[in-house]
Amino acid sequence: MPTLEAVTATSRLTVFPLHGLMVAYTTQSSDARALGDVAIVGVLEPDSASGEHLWRMAASMFTNPPTGQAQARWILTQCTRARMCRAPSYRDLPDTKWTAELSRTFHLDDLFANHDIVRTGRLSLL
Repeated sequence: MPTLEAVTATSRLTVFPLHGLMVAYTTQSSDARALGDVAIVGVLEPDSASGEHLWRMAASMFTNPPTGQAQARWILTQCTRARMCRAPSYRDLPDTKWTAELSRTFHLDDLFANHDIVRTGRLSLL
């Protein structure tokens, strides 16, 4: 069982449907430069799915078993696409208070979509 880390913050959230799940995406910074290099991606409550569902979904998008790097990049691609698309089913929520139980932290081997780290789990709006 993965260790859960609780995080509460106020930030811009992008909420979007992804293959039957409602997903929320935001960024945080790993240091004082405020670069937003950490992606927080959570399955939105009250869905019973977890962040691990995102990784399994990402794996299912490839014909050959992918590496964690490919899965993380797929997840980030969906998040950045949703943030830029502004489709009617997507919501951009500025200054939103949220809490998350993050179960996985993945360090990318290279910068991708302006992120070094992807953190996944479950997220609730407050």
